[in-house]
Amino acid sequence: MTETTSLPATMRAVVVPTPGGPEAVQVVERPVPRPRHGEVLIKVAAAGLNGADLSQRRGLYAMPPGASDVLGLEVSGTVAAVGVGAHTWQVGDAVCALVVDGGYADYCIAPAPQCLPVPAGIDVVHAAGLPEVAFTVWSNVFEIGALQPGERLLVHGGASGIGTMAIQLAHRLGAMAIATAGTDAKCRRCVELGAARAVNYRNEDFVAAVRDWTNGAGVDVVLDMVGGNYVQRNLECLATGGRLVMLAFKQGGKVEIDLGLVHQKNLWITGSRLRPRPIFEKRRLANAVRKAVWPLIESSDVKPVIDSTFPLEAVQDAHRRLESGEHVGKVLLAM
Repeated sequence: MTETTSLPATMRAVVVPTPGGPEAVQVVERPVPRPRHGEVLIKVAAAGLNGADLSQRRGLYAMPPGASDVLGLEVSGTVAAVGVGAHTWQVGDAVCALVVDGGYADYCIAPAPQCLPVPAGIDVVHAAGLPEVAFTVWSNVFEIGALQPGERLLVHGGASGIGTMAIQLAHRLGAMAIATAGTDAKCRRCVELGAARAVNYRNEDFVAAVRDWTNGAGVDVVLDMVGGNYVQRNLECLATGGRLVMLAFKQGGKVEIDLGLVHQKNLWITGSRLRPRPIFEKRRLANAVRKAVWPLIESSDVKPVIDSTFPLEAVQDAHRRLESGEHVGKVLLAM
């Protein structure tokens, strides 16, 4: 293992001793981990917050076997140590990474294949807002959902981290996006990011809006994080051959749908989880993201949308911000 100077023995880390609200997250002292074969140790500059963190805090998220109790799915920073077999990276490299756990800490272990260089022109702290949204959107919208240039995409939660990335990538890669959001201000932000249309779901029916926007044809892909009664309405929004891609079920996962509509319109309903995928699949996905998405970020055609940044000691406030639903883009923890 190659190191910078001697690593400290301990670090700050965030855990949830007992599931609950934002007050349940606690900053504790933990040993600094050491990278094993194929891993790097990152001195964390920032960590991104995600909906899965909130579910894990509430005790509602099934963790992969062997995962740490330290929260955090994505980080940015500099490589502090390199394990055997991880020589694609060197000590001092500025990276951002998708991780299974451990991101809310001063140091974090990451499998080397799940690291990407911090894109040119992007601040290392802001880079923490890229891995989860870039991997998730590329995998679900462009690989599973197979969105093509000239097609139409409906993005629910357009002002979320995933939503802001999906809108930008669809726009830059030749598709058209319609987004839903909960305020007029958020809708305006979605349009600024490239959405052709934005719908305030609190005072407008998105099904009617989609029909009007597409002259009755429907959209080709729906990216949904809501579930519940949105599922049937999403099917009504889809064009013949359309694809419904499910990421989460904020309004519940047990629903009643009209399978006749699925049959009649030749629809696809699919979903995926990124966290439990094996490293070889994440390596493939990282390579795809680096090839397709990173050049758009480095050219400033696509940008990380950062709502707010909190110090690690204010992690409870960061969780409150994300849970409020008032954010636009990513909420970060800076170390």
